[in-house]
Amino acid sequence: MAGAARGNVVVNAEECKGCGLCVESCPPHCLELGAELNAYGAHPAHYTGHDCTGCGICFYCCPEPGSITVYRVKAKPKAVAVPGGEYAPAL
Repeated sequence: MAGAARGNVVVNAEECKGCGLCVESCPPHCLELGAELNAYGAHPAHYTGHDCTGCGICFYCCPEPGSITVYRVKAKPKAVAVPGGEYAPAL
């Protein structure tokens, strides 16, 4: 997917068991399994740093509670035309 990232994923490497479900389910493919090992001897997932849409699918499919946190980037307010030709911020 092109364009600026609309989200950010933080993976707690010590909680991740390296199952790869988040990597497989990520629509923009912005997660991958790392080369390093964690305390479980698994390769934890990590965010590549780009293309996250903030959808949260990785969070919902993860079997390990507390392993993945998804943050969404706050959208900029859009201008809406109002009678009289002036613009007001959208709610």
